[in-house]
Amino acid sequence: MKLCATPKTYQAHVNEYLRHYRALGYRYRGSDCILSRLGRFLGEIGAADINADSYEAWCRSIAKNHPNSRRKAQQFVRRFCIFRARTEPGFFVPSVYSQTKLQPYVRPVIVEPDQVVRMLAVADTLPDRNSPPLRAAANRIAVVLLYTTGLRLGELLRLAVPDIEDSGRVLRIRDSKFHRSRLLPLSRSAQHELRAYLQARAAAFPTQQSRGSLLCHGKGGKMHGYSPCGFSALMKALFRLADVHDCEGRRPRIHDMRHSFAIQSVIRLYRAEGDVQSALPKIALYMGHVSIESTLHYVRLVPQLAALASRRFERHFGHWVQGGVS
Repeated sequence: MKLCATPKTYQAHVNEYLRHYRALGYRYRGSDCILSRLGRFLGEIGAADINADSYEAWCRSIAKNHPNSRRKAQQFVRRFCIFRARTEPGFFVPSVYSQTKLQPYVRPVIVEPDQVVRMLAVADTLPDRNSPPLRAAANRIAVVLLYTTGLRLGELLRLAVPDIEDSGRVLRIRDSKFHRSRLLPLSRSAQHELRAYLQARAAAFPTQQSRGSLLCHGKGGKMHGYSPCGFSALMKALFRLADVHDCEGRRPRIHDMRHSFAIQSVIRLYRAEGDVQSALPKIALYMGHVSIESTLHYVRLVPQLAALASRRFERHFGHWVQGGVS
């Protein structure tokens, strides 16, 4: 189907909608993306604005998307329609009951330390067709930062060289989710890896060693930052080449590295006989969460963690369960 321009009336209302909520402090990046795609679709089918018929046609056009993705897109569009209905009585608003049913989220694949070792070994051997070469070094530091800091994908790709502070000991994450910024102190091994990468980056791009995207490549001899799609393709290839999978044969997603960071942090606390409850707020702060409720979404009761928790419970309270005396 030939691409057509977004209807002007529709686009004007979208601009007003986004301007209103961004003035209140919201970013609405997701809404902007979904509403832009809807606008292009309306142009393709020759609709001047959204109504019941064009909405149904749009829903059919995204039928192959994951149910949860469809539901989120439909929620964005419904909020936009509600906003318009406040000043346009009788304007079409999709029924909440027509939205796609929410499906259970995919269980994360927890990446184990030995699998990370394999990923680092494979990253060092990745061929690089670009000039100057930097693919292997960029992949290696990406694995290190994702696994040791629990960064979100967007946070990692937005990192710039000026965000590295205190001689490579601290990362500054600027204006991330919920408009929150934070400082991430790095472990000694991560500091060493970061300094090694910065040396390789400086050798590849000597004129931009103090600026530009942290993760970059040299396509066409010029420095470029990684796009989300391009970086995702590289990480998927790395998971495959390093043969990273769970007991069911499932490959991890990039976001599963964030799950792995949270779980491995709790596992280390159990092994060190630390106070897990008091440490959860610290983990939440490090991961950029508003509260520990969000962090608990990442701390799944995997077998290894369950075994450590059970052993600690048995050591402290087992005699009570068995009818002993303190």
